Amino acid sequence: MTIGTGIVLFVIGAILAFAINVDVEWANLDMIGYILMGAGAVAFVVGLILMLARRNRRPVDGTVRDDVL
Repeated sequence: MTIGTGIVLFVIGAILAFAINVDVEWANLDMIGYILMGAGAVAFVVGLILMLARRNRRPVDGTVRDDVL
């Protein structure tokens, strides 16, 4: 979910920064777009790190085997 959220934030930010040419008095849409693109990139990287951390865990079934000791 974090990876998808990061991609969506990045795309919305890119649209605001590069595709929309509207002047709004109360907001700088270019800066908002760049902020959203940065937040999207951070969310994407965090999602990848969490996914890789989850993948490297080994399942523990709670049993002790005699041949290991």
